[in-house]
Amino acid sequence: MLTLPTFIPLSEAARKYGLEEDRLRALVEKGKIRAGVVAGEMVVSEEEVRGEAIQEKGLRKEDLPEYQKHAEKRGRPIWILKAAEKYRVPFSTLRGWVAKGYIKVIGNEGKKVLLDEQDVAYCAEIYDQRRGQGKWLFDDNGLPYKPKTGPLAL
Repeated sequence: MLTLPTFIPLSEAARKYGLEEDRLRALVEKGKIRAGVVAGEMVVSEEEVRGEAIQEKGLRKEDLPEYQKHAEKRGRPIWILKAAEKYRVPFSTLRGWVAKGYIKVIGNEGKKVLLDEQDVAYCAEIYDQRRGQGKWLFDDNGLPYKPKTGPLAL
C-alpha cells in the first residue's frame, strides 16, 4: 500500500521543529522541501522538514515530537514479547532494534528481557508510519531514516 507524504502548515512545521519560517521558505525555494498551497496557506512536507531540522540542529531522537509524546512511558519496563503483542511489531524486529541500540534494555526478570516502553512506542510509531518490508526505518542514531534525493538516488 502506498503511503502519501504528510504536509503540515509552514508555521506549524517551524514551531514543531524549532526552525525559522523564513529558513523554511528558503528551503522550499531551493527545492529541498516540497510544498504546496491549501486554502491559501503554504504547507510543507513534514518528513522533509524533520530531516532538515535533524541536519541543522543536530537533533537526537529524544528531541523529536514523535518521541516526546510517549514521555509518560519513559523508564517503564515492558517485556519484549508483551511489547511485540501490544505494539504489533514482530519479535524479531524488536530484537533487531535492541541490537542496534534504538531500544534500551532496562533490565532482566529471569530470562525475560525488559525494554524501555518509551523507546518501543517511538519505534513502533515510526514502523507504522513507514510500514513496508525492506524499508529503512532508522539511521544509525535511531532517527527516522531520510532517503537520499537527487539524480543518483534510486
